[in-house]
Amino acid sequence: MSFLYLVISSLLLGMLVGKYTSLEFGNLYELMLYLLIFIIGIDIGKSKGLREELKRLGKMALLLPASTVLGSLIGGLAASLLLKVPLKWGLAISAGFGWYSLTGPLLATYSPIYGVIGFLANLTREILTIIFYPLAIKKISKEKAIVMGGATTMDTTLPLMVKFGGTEITLLAFVHGFILTAIAPFLIPLILQLL
Repeated sequence: MSFLYLVISSLLLGMLVGKYTSLEFGNLYELMLYLLIFIIGIDIGKSKGLREELKRLGKMALLLPASTVLGSLIGGLAASLLLKVPLKWGLAISAGFGWYSLTGPLLATYSPIYGVIGFLANLTREILTIIFYPLAIKKISKEKAIVMGGATTMDTTLPLMVKFGGTEITLLAFVHGFILTAIAPFLIPLILQLL
């Protein structure tokens, strides 16, 4: 739980600094994200028998992202019915898979309102993953719990998953997030154009 407090404290401190100072960081967050992925790459590269590890993942490396896509779209369908939101928006928002920095701006090109909703919904997915992954792995396997992070398992939630799930899930979580990150930019516009 101390990790959760550290994350929340960091977020709140950042909000205070942003509100009461004139500091501009520009695209520093992108550089930090690349640094994070670089460090994760080093960790994966240090693994003994990377090729054997990829073979061991086998079907799980494809089943988890497929389950995430299906589950997210079912969730988008259910949300759209419950909240009486047009189906295309419910599905498009859920097809962001937690990637709020893509989903929000991409949806905003079609509708500013749904752009904001898409941003917030996908940001909420990431925050809920940070809060609930450590709790979820007490009830379900740490591998299956990866799906809750969606596309974020490649970068922002990966350190959390490794900390609580163990280093043996690093590659699986990374592959899961990578596949969803590759799908989202194509799936969101496709949904909006077809429906």
